[in-house]
Amino acid sequence: MTNKLVVYITGTGNTRRVAEHLADAIGADLRQIVPAPPFTDADLDWTNPDSRSSKQHEDRSMRPALAEDPSTDGYDEIFLGYPLWWDTAPREVRTWLEAHDLAGKKLTTFATSSSSTRGALGTQLHGSAPDAQWIDGRRFDVDASEGELRGWADSLGM
Repeated sequence: MTNKLVVYITGTGNTRRVAEHLADAIGADLRQIVPAPPFTDADLDWTNPDSRSSKQHEDRSMRPALAEDPSTDGYDEIFLGYPLWWDTAPREVRTWLEAHDLAGKKLTTFATSSSSTRGALGTQLHGSAPDAQWIDGRRFDVDASEGELRGWADSLGM
């Protein structure tokens, strides 16, 4: 097992693509956070006030259930990827963070979005893992190369 973990949640597959490239680039293990139930296209329709993404935006206290909840045991460096919904991570990310002891682990975020740039640093998530060693994250385009991702990871000292 490597000491690095890339864990991600995805709605359309874009974050998965970046996560796969990052894991390959840095030699990390790759795991997916899977919501219960899985996301549908209708869930992602931010223009519909009844969609999952809109309801999560309205109720920041939501902690939705997970179908797959990857363990952080044995990892000291964790890269957490998510799509940006309303300038933050889907609420399932907080469910995952709050379910694990991340004390002393280096934790950084990477986000994907076709338009938003706010929320990629991950600062809005710090309260869900206050004892982690947070390192500011970054937003990436879906076509980010392994070289670009490796360069970013190397610049973090992780």
